[in-house]
Amino acid sequence: MKSVLIISFSVIHSDPRVMRQVRLLESLYKVTVVGFGPAPEADIEFIEIKKPSADLLRKCIWASKLILGAFNSYYWSLSQVIEAKRLLGGRAFSLVLANDISALPLGLKLAGTSPVMLDAHEYSPKEFEDRVLWNVMFGRYSHNLCERYLSRIASMTTVCQGIADAYCREYGVACEVIHNAPLNQSLQPSVVSPERIRLIHHGAAIRSRHLGVMIEMMRYLDSRFTLDFMLVENDPLYLAELKEVAKEDARIRFVNPVPMQEICQRLNDYDIGVFLLPPVNFNYEHALPNKFFEFIQARLAIAIGPSPEMAALTRRYECGVVADSFDPQDLAVMLQRLDTQSIADFKQASHLAAGDLNYERGGQFLLSEVEKLI
Repeated sequence: MKSVLIISFSVIHSDPRVMRQVRLLESLYKVTVVGFGPAPEADIEFIEIKKPSADLLRKCIWASKLILGAFNSYYWSLSQVIEAKRLLGGRAFSLVLANDISALPLGLKLAGTSPVMLDAHEYSPKEFEDRVLWNVMFGRYSHNLCERYLSRIASMTTVCQGIADAYCREYGVACEVIHNAPLNQSLQPSVVSPERIRLIHHGAAIRSRHLGVMIEMMRYLDSRFTLDFMLVENDPLYLAELKEVAKEDARIRFVNPVPMQEICQRLNDYDIGVFLLPPVNFNYEHALPNKFFEFIQARLAIAIGPSPEMAALTRRYECGVVADSFDPQDLAVMLQRLDTQSIADFKQASHLAAGDLNYERGGQFLLSEVEKLI
């Protein structure tokens, strides 16, 4: 049986995009996955590496290398790279699938003469361009990795057209799009109550996403509307700050997150999925995240700001509202105009869109590329 190595410096079992790769390939190939634990429940060989940690001296050395532009030395001194190379060195694979540019140099080293695919979850050179220190250190570093290694890959995919176009424009690589969509869910739109319109936002509590704008939005909505946040505690301090800001409004709740495979079923109880994401960096400007497609698969109406990738699909399938700006009051105005029937119509439109926007379709390109390269 042909073998595939999947590399991702992420917590594999909770990384939706990587887990979709695993599910797609595990029954067809001998799959080895290297990343952070715990091991996912899958028919694979899992090689766990430790999350990177270092003392102050090591961090100072790494920072010096980045500032001085010693990018090659920095990369190969990273603990997760050293450990993965030690555990996998000398083994042969028919294909290596590297997730994000951070895994690509290692993937090429381990592949030898075998082909390497890159799946870029973000546009790495501008991932956190809104942070000055990140630009000085990691922005230049990511750009250097792209310049040195992208020309050596056999195939490349990413999450949306705007990011694909940027990689093509800046580095001359062809890049196909595989959306961050889950498998098609066997769900029906839930009934809308005229007395209670249930809004939901789920995902990670990340400060740069400015989730507080959705709390502010609630000030401009009448008593029909409630908002639940279902957030993973990436930043406990930031999550505590959000709860403090929201505590004056009894319509806003923070509910416990559920396992990844249960998200769509849990969201199905709601009416409208909300995501107002100020475009503070390139990746946020072109965001087309898991949660958008989970809203669709949960058969929810959509309420978003004018993020171009999300807005294009929302308008194409006529499954929700798009505000004119990222001002929370503008999105509130759009929501305030909705009645029970219009929300029900949007939910039905999402039900129809779910037949297109799913991984059964998106995964076919990945599978065909793997088959072709192997």
